Amino acid sequence: MTPEEIARQQIDEKLTQAGWLVQDRKDFNRFAGIGVACREFVMEDGTEADYLLFIDGKAAGVIEAKKAGIALSGIENQSKGYSCRLPAYVKHYQLPLPYIYESNGGEIFFTDLRDPHPIARPVFHFHQPVTLKESLDKGSSLRGRLQNLPVLQKGNLRDCQFTAIENLEKSLALGKPRSLIQLATGAGKTYTACNFTYRLLKYAKAKRILFLVDRNNLGRQTNKEFQAFRPDDDNRLFTSLHLVQHLKSNIINPDTEVVITTIQRLYSMLRGEEEFDEGNEEVSAYESAALANVQVSYNPQIPPEFFDFIITDECHRSIYGLWRQVLEYFDSFLIGLTATPSKQTLGYFNQNLVAEYPYERSVADNVNVGYNIFRVKTEISDKGGKVEAGYTIP
Repeated sequence: MTPEEIARQQIDEKLTQAGWLVQDRKDFNRFAGIGVACREFVMEDGTEADYLLFIDGKAAGVIEAKKAGIALSGIENQSKGYSCRLPAYVKHYQLPLPYIYESNGGEIFFTDLRDPHPIARPVFHFHQPVTLKESLDKGSSLRGRLQNLPVLQKGNLRDCQFTAIENLEKSLALGKPRSLIQLATGAGKTYTACNFTYRLLKYAKAKRILFLVDRNNLGRQTNKEFQAFRPDDDNRLFTSLHLVQHLKSNIINPDTEVVITTIQRLYSMLRGEEEFDEGNEEVSAYESAALANVQVSYNPQIPPEFFDFIITDECHRSIYGLWRQVLEYFDSFLIGLTATPSKQTLGYFNQNLVAEYPYERSVADNVNVGYNIFRVKTEISDKGGKVEAGYTIP
């Protein structure tokens, strides 16, 4: 096969995996399913769109196909041109068509033209037609709604928490995909996360948010904080407003809005495993990275667009080795929480440190208590010791 034929075959396969019905022009039936991708659709000026995407019988997007191996960056203007040249007889959601893809079979770039500043971004896979329809029904894109969040009120927030949320929301409004928050241990990272999670669900109309932890005891603590959290503008418990699920199995309730789990379990779920031993979640993900010895592949039950936001606690542990692929599978905003960001962590978050509140500042603000170090001398620590040959520790 030619490089172009290889790319078309891979694109067809990925569209089918995502729930699209791929049709030739001569067999075109826009009502054949919720999502139909018609090959080589003739546009108003006689040119052919490689794929025209229909959702519920109405045109919603285009795919520009390139040969296998061809770089995709910088070609989105060609795709945008097709989105404006729809024949008059074709029913559509809006013009230009909102959803634009470019693909060479191996890579996929996506643009939502409803965004305030539309920019092509790489995605792991084509979005499912059901997901795109839900977004259309909301009337605006997520990035558009993030620009219209109401002004944050101080309420019961500490100064450091207020600043962290305010700066995070500014970062999200600018469309930055990764944001890092540094708050000293004891300064209330999880309480801060509860507050901005509430605002993202209520005002940005986020569908689902993932709170990713390093090990299960942190998951239990996080779940406990969400269970006790009451927003300042509503006297009801957060959990009476939004369904929170701390995963103890590999099944996510479809109505859940906040999912709490370890990266180890999420990796297991992406691989399609029905069960996962909870014992694997009691150790740090960094220590159990050897478990992640298989690359992540597309899972239609948990597609890349499944979460709008991913909050990763102690995020410096999640970006190493093969765990990193779990984060990069999703087409989500990534929000990192840490007390001690490393250079590698800052690099992963594109140097976008939206809040910096180190331990020393927390002590100065009386948020944390200082400490003194006392050195205890022993004869062995000063002079050393001996271990007899063959000695074992019971």
